[in-house]
Amino acid sequence: MDVTLTQLRYFVEAAGCLSMTAAARNLTVAQSAVSASVAHLERQIGTQLFIRQRSKGLVLTPAGELFLHDARAVLAHMEEVLEHAQGERESVKGRVRLMCFTTLAPLLLPGLLARLNEEHPGLEVAVTEADASGCAAALPTGQADMALTYDLGMPAGVATTKVDQARPYVAMPAGHRLARRTSVALTELRGEPFVLLDLPHSRELMVSLLQGVGVEPVVRFRSASFETVRTFVANGHGFALLHQRPRHAMTYDGGRVATVEIEDDVPSLDIVLAHLRTQRFTARMRAVAQAVRQQVQHNRAGVDSSPAVVGQPVDDLMHQVPLA
Repeated sequence: MDVTLTQLRYFVEAAGCLSMTAAARNLTVAQSAVSASVAHLERQIGTQLFIRQRSKGLVLTPAGELFLHDARAVLAHMEEVLEHAQGERESVKGRVRLMCFTTLAPLLLPGLLARLNEEHPGLEVAVTEADASGCAAALPTGQADMALTYDLGMPAGVATTKVDQARPYVAMPAGHRLARRTSVALTELRGEPFVLLDLPHSRELMVSLLQGVGVEPVVRFRSASFETVRTFVANGHGFALLHQRPRHAMTYDGGRVATVEIEDDVPSLDIVLAHLRTQRFTARMRAVAQAVRQQVQHNRAGVDSSPAVVGQPVDDLMHQVPLA
């Protein structure tokens, strides 16, 4: 049976995109070439790998899911063999699919991608933003090689490597009675309106932090957008519990958010790079992992940890820890 590496690459790409058309676009080949290659592969192995749904894309069959796992392993092993043969003569090239937790993206991705472009110009990083559930789901299906996310809801078959951690804090209007404090107990916010970051796993975590100290949250507004939550807070609609810390206190509409530490013993969230346990780490993946660590260290070294103060000049508000 003469199954080729090209057939495996086309199949893996189609499985990751769940679309022959999208796979062809990523591979810069004709859509007919991908379709014909996958169809020929199915005939060769005598098994249907995809269910074709008219105008709805592809669905992997159970056999296709098993074959995807093995095909990715074969391609990763071949890449490793070539890396060993080439030694250090060749730069890192190719494509890596990276899922990123949506609220981490604006803090880490711009610097990360600039770093990778400078150090590995032949490396293409295709980024997709998602919540924690989306990041976790993309790995087993082959839609992503790696995920930069919080360690929330990761399935058993996914391995994680900690790259940073983030402790929650209270975001409150700059004119709030407690805004000038360096820290507050969550019980001091009992009965006050709460603006909830409404993302899977995140919302449950934020609510549990309050309920854990006997405070039942009074949810006034909720949003899946980190910046929308901050804007609602800045306009006096309530307080929020958040993990990410922009380098300034300003919101889109010109308001200001005060960040205050939590006195209670609350857990930090690990920020991790996730991948399938069975997946071989290629040179491309190692390059991304190294750049992520460097970018996290750069972000930490380049900012100051002092909280925003009401009335502070705008220039001075550009110094807050982004991920601590």
